[in-house]
Amino acid sequence: MDPAGGCPHAANARLLARGAVTPVILPGEVEGMAVLGHDALKEFLSHPDVAKNAQHFAALQAGEIPDGWPLKTFATVQGMTTADGVDHRRLRSLMSKAFTARRVEELRPRIEALTASLLDELEEAAAAGDGVADLRTHFALPLPMGVICELLGVDAGHHDRLHELSNQIVATDIGPEEATAANREMVEVLSAVAAARTESPGDDLTSALIAAREANGDRLSPHELIGTLMLTIIAGHETTLNLITNAVRALCTHRDQLALVRSGSASWANVVEETLRWDSPVSYFPFRYPTRDLRIGGTVIPKGTPVLAGYSAAGRDTSAHGPDAGRFDITRTDAARHLSLGHGAHYCMGAPLARMEATAALEQLFTRFPDLDLAVPESELPRHATFVGNSVQRLPVRLRG
Repeated sequence: MDPAGGCPHAANARLLARGAVTPVILPGEVEGMAVLGHDALKEFLSHPDVAKNAQHFAALQAGEIPDGWPLKTFATVQGMTTADGVDHRRLRSLMSKAFTARRVEELRPRIEALTASLLDELEEAAAAGDGVADLRTHFALPLPMGVICELLGVDAGHHDRLHELSNQIVATDIGPEEATAANREMVEVLSAVAAARTESPGDDLTSALIAAREANGDRLSPHELIGTLMLTIIAGHETTLNLITNAVRALCTHRDQLALVRSGSASWANVVEETLRWDSPVSYFPFRYPTRDLRIGGTVIPKGTPVLAGYSAAGRDTSAHGPDAGRFDITRTDAARHLSLGHGAHYCMGAPLARMEATAALEQLFTRFPDLDLAVPESELPRHATFVGNSVQRLPVRLRG
């Protein structure tokens, strides 16, 4: 795996031509595997002999993974994404109350108002920049970050730093000292958030999690609380940020698809689903571990191997999505078959919220600025230095033709 990341699709196509499952070398010369094919990934994600807890990560348990390894947080953070069985169900039940369909629907007015306000700020930024503004910085980022932090009761003063730290934690080209420092500071910031909510509880998820812990001490440990906050903030804004960014890029470079929405032949929800399939916000997500030697897609994955879930590859797998899988087509009837929000017990509980945010963002953005377009050729947009996330670092756009 290239620690510098970049656009994954050409490499994915080459790997898929060899098979649905492939050995990979992770940073630090750690041996792993990636599941790339749609059907193989769907089977793997819900297989009863696949675990998330790092006690099954053979090299880690053997002491072969050093501190500061850039992917170590994905393995060792205590929360839903590293829990199995009873522990996973316990943690998920605590979180699920904030992401019910009713609770998400209640957020709609707030999301739409925040979207409108951010478009005002985007227009101001463009006016100061000769008609050009970075849509990612001024719109795609503060929308999901604002929503998830409001849900958690995190003060606005922490938003920018939490995003910077999230970026460092998901980076795969970061050095050991930087990785260690980013994780340490993230824990410090979130510990301060937890302390503030303990002293002054509010109508927010952090306060609810603390109350649940205090009411029944064995339900949520201090490490699980901080780990849950970390995972929720990272997953709750980085993925939706990439989704909105990737959707806008796709529509700007496929004006015929944008015309279909405007004519009523397709919906903004169609755009969101096809973007999730065609340019998944998450490229390769770490980790899962077979608890025994496992044959998936005709390939044996040895027990204890760290496995990447190849969402960006599965979305363009021609065996699942046809020979035109590499084409962005919002009228595609199978777009919703994608796996980009997961599958099985660990399916993303924030999926309804991400869909709502992205749909509201795109509809308001292109209604207000129907001629919005990229200000530079797409080939010049710098990619993120990670093979976990999949997007660009900046998205300069011209709001009006």
